[in-house]
Amino acid sequence: MRHIIPLMRHPIEPPPGVTVSSLAYDYPPACLVPEHAHASDQVLYARSGVMEVRVGQSFWLIPPQFALWVPAGTQHKIRMCGAVSMRTLYLRPGTAEKMTNNCVVLHVTPLLRELILETVRLGQLRSRASLHIALRKLIVASLQSAMSVPTRLAIPEDRRAAAVATAAMAEPFNNRSFRALCEDAGASTRTIQRIFLREVGSNFETWRRQARLMKAIELLVGGCSVKEVSSRVGYQHPGAFVTLFRDTFGKTPKAWISSFARGG
Repeated sequence: MRHIIPLMRHPIEPPPGVTVSSLAYDYPPACLVPEHAHASDQVLYARSGVMEVRVGQSFWLIPPQFALWVPAGTQHKIRMCGAVSMRTLYLRPGTAEKMTNNCVVLHVTPLLRELILETVRLGQLRSRASLHIALRKLIVASLQSAMSVPTRLAIPEDRRAAAVATAAMAEPFNNRSFRALCEDAGASTRTIQRIFLREVGSNFETWRRQARLMKAIELLVGGCSVKEVSSRVGYQHPGAFVTLFRDTFGKTPKAWISSFARGG
């Protein structure tokens, strides 16, 4: 059963004289924050647990090594994959003026993590307090230099291609051929491939690898072994899954989950 979280818990914009405000809230499993937007830029971060954030047809899984940059005015909703301890920041627009105007997942270094937690402890950063000014500058510099992480997945808007994507996501362990998935959706492989390239920017097989990788993140964080995860996302040989994971994140799944347990 999902629990709907009232939007009043989420500040709209830092008050006058404040450049950065914060939110600290612990969510039980299966909570859903309905679609909403802020007048401020947001650094959406959780010190523990995994969030699924959706923006239109795109969504991201955000474990504690990552944060999602959400520009002001972006409509988004959040699903908690398990218990989540959210510690997130709201920046007055223009505070981090060099950041992208699109959502992007950022790697959270130990320094950035501590800066976020300290800002949350303070509650807000005021525009004329010397310590607060120094913290704000460090936060902005850390955000601008943070490495982006490819964990975005988009669902095509076309009904037939969306059906193919939904079927592939529902059973990531199932290696049904692309042709069979297209036949079930009532379209040719050529048509669906063209739609994927146009609407999500990649061919279907690249998209399916990304979908499996995102599911793997959720399973690893949930405590599944590498062998179990590789099987549940459609890899008969764990070595192939480990190679994909290392090529994407720069670490093997075991090394990644170990750093996850240490908080980054």
